[in-house]
Amino acid sequence: MATGSLDLFADTPGLHWPEVRAWLQGHPELLVADRALLEELALRPHGPNVVDFAPAALSRLEAVVERETDARKRIETVARANFAAQAQTHVAALDLMEARSNADLARRLDASAQARFGLASAIVALEKPGGVPFGWRALEPGRVDALVGEDGLHWLGSHFEGLNLFGAAADQVASVALVRVSIALTPGAAPRPGLVAFGSPEPDGFHPAMGCELAAFVAQVVARMAERWPALDRADDG
Repeated sequence: MATGSLDLFADTPGLHWPEVRAWLQGHPELLVADRALLEELALRPHGPNVVDFAPAALSRLEAVVERETDARKRIETVARANFAAQAQTHVAALDLMEARSNADLARRLDASAQARFGLASAIVALEKPGGVPFGWRALEPGRVDALVGEDGLHWLGSHFEGLNLFGAAADQVASVALVRVSIALTPGAAPRPGLVAFGSPEPDGFHPAMGCELAAFVAQVVARMAERWPALDRADDG
């Protein structure tokens, strides 16, 4: 009898699959009569010398359906979360557009970050030379490149010592998102490098594998709004 089946009993002396297979073919009634073994194999006897493979096939089908259902539920959950985040981002943008000064813009950014996204803080920072509006952070020249990279647009990860952006809220920040912006705050002067920084109280609130599109959108709204009120190199725009 020729067979292409893998010999599962090759390591068992005196017991080989071709012989086992031939023996089962010659004594099918023993297999059919052993209901306990058939149940363990998820098989069901169906008439003389006939074994119904439907239960085994059904079990495999049910497993596939269960996996697909779980995957669909996960996708739906992520989709709902993304939709909710986008909706909150749009509302936050409208909040920022109601600002009456750059100091008010900074206050609204921080309030929206806390109220709408559950963050610990959000701030705007701008590199020297030149003054910065009240409530903003001043950065040393080259600090933006040092934090996000010379060609980097954003950086996400754990909060680290020496960042010094979040002031009194720093103790509540466990992870951060830093988004590069460029703001022409002084008329006639070149745009200055800056950051919009978001601080999360959760260690995994921001991490490198995350997308940064929504945070970047809010940061760009801040940058464009800030240019409405030229600072004239004043440290406080009221």
